[in-house]
Amino acid sequence: MACGHPRLNLAESRRGLRRSEDGSRVRRQVSEMPEGADVSHPGRGTALVTGVGRRRSIGAGLALGLAADGWDLVLNYWAPYDDRVSYARGEHDTEDIAAQCRQLGVRVEVVAADLADVDVPERLMSTAAAVGGLRGLVMSHCESVDSSTLDTTVESWDRHFAVNARAAWLLIKAFAERLPDGTTTEPTGRIVALTSDHATHNLPYGASKGALDRIVVAAAVELANRGIRANVINPGPIDTGWMTPEIRKSATDQTPVGRLGTPADTANLVRFLLSDAGGWITGQILYSNGGFRTSN
Repeated sequence: MACGHPRLNLAESRRGLRRSEDGSRVRRQVSEMPEGADVSHPGRGTALVTGVGRRRSIGAGLALGLAADGWDLVLNYWAPYDDRVSYARGEHDTEDIAAQCRQLGVRVEVVAADLADVDVPERLMSTAAAVGGLRGLVMSHCESVDSSTLDTTVESWDRHFAVNARAAWLLIKAFAERLPDGTTTEPTGRIVALTSDHATHNLPYGASKGALDRIVVAAAVELANRGIRANVINPGPIDTGWMTPEIRKSATDQTPVGRLGTPADTANLVRFLLSDAGGWITGQILYSNGGFRTSN
């Protein structure tokens, strides 16, 4: 699952509303191309993108945008998570996304793996390094199961921190270990993670995302002399299939530009940060949310 959405204090109304209207799961035909797609581009290197499990996810938008820019990709997903939280997905969503990316002239590998497993980050990074030219890490995965101060279990707390915080640290570590270790002022690698500042009635998610923010900012400082740039993006409320009509209206009303964000909006910023023009930006928590703010 790709993340970054707040719950707007209406989290309890989401349950059971994430499937298609008739409750079915059918394969979606992938046909639309991201804006700016150009199959004549030179290759930029390889990026690992996590959280690419559903056609409607932010991760899918990230993959398609980066493919349009010439990035070879390793796409990670974990379908049992999407099933556990009842997010609607087609049976072949990730493979369909990969196929569309390949139409843009890039190489794509798909790896199903649970980032709660401590060994998975190293395995994913080994796969990405084997593709060649490893230069990017984009983390849009998450664990997000609603609970509050009084009803969060230790098991849920630990799984949120394993997926959202520990896995991020291990991915960053494995990524940095595969890049040149010399000192340079030129960008050698880019790291981007998606976050959220929402914790009310979603305590373990919000707390673990806060830890993610600190991990990425620390990496930006500690790895800067090796040319590694690291940033966090808070995309605000994006309806990837979890919003009720009430949540959608509330989020839109709180967004000054008058509409909700889309996966492509987030992808545009990620594409910039991974571009040559984005090499000066590092150590930032960036809000790409149309002006949306939440007070809790």
